[in-house]
Amino acid sequence: MPQQDERFQKAVALIDAANQEDPNQETADGKAWPKELLYSHRMADMLERYAPEADDAMKLAIRAQHIQRWKSARSDYPMTREGYLKWRTDLYKFHAESAGALLAEAGYGDEDIERVKQAVGKKAIKRNPDTQLLEDVTDLVFIEHYMLAFASKHPEYDEEKWLDIIRKTWKKMSERAHQFALSGGIKLPEPLLPLIQKAVA
Repeated sequence: MPQQDERFQKAVALIDAANQEDPNQETADGKAWPKELLYSHRMADMLERYAPEADDAMKLAIRAQHIQRWKSARSDYPMTREGYLKWRTDLYKFHAESAGALLAEAGYGDEDIERVKQAVGKKAIKRNPDTQLLEDVTDLVFIEHYMLAFASKHPEYDEEKWLDIIRKTWKKMSERAHQFALSGGIKLPEPLLPLIQKAVA
């Protein structure tokens, strides 16, 4: 059986290779990235900042959270609330199964694979510490890197709608993540700062 570090490095390489195939591009720091590869690196970076004590299984779950997301498009489902919920449920399952298969290929056993699948599949949030850690990192990454772009895509949203979005995001986070976000652990999007402060006051 390969050593722990070898398995981990192989799993990281497999996850990165899978996300490297993303046909969607995004630019960060003057460099073009496959969109989901950039996302996975931002997730891994946030985990290092937020919970550096996390074990290898959680490092892999965090990195694999959006694995090959483009293969399950929202547009393949009806543009209704039911369609959205079905897409999201199927997406979580797709991510969990994809991550599990790559971990097995890297030489991980059933116990680690199941832990990763539970977290990536968003199972038992608030009750499963692994799932909650993944949710915290997801929300911190959204606030730091994606909230402002999301805002610019929805100029029709009024203040109440934005307060609702921020509060819903905040509600999913743990108290530890709240403290981390408010104490300078992440770079809050400056134009949205007054709204964030109002929402979480």
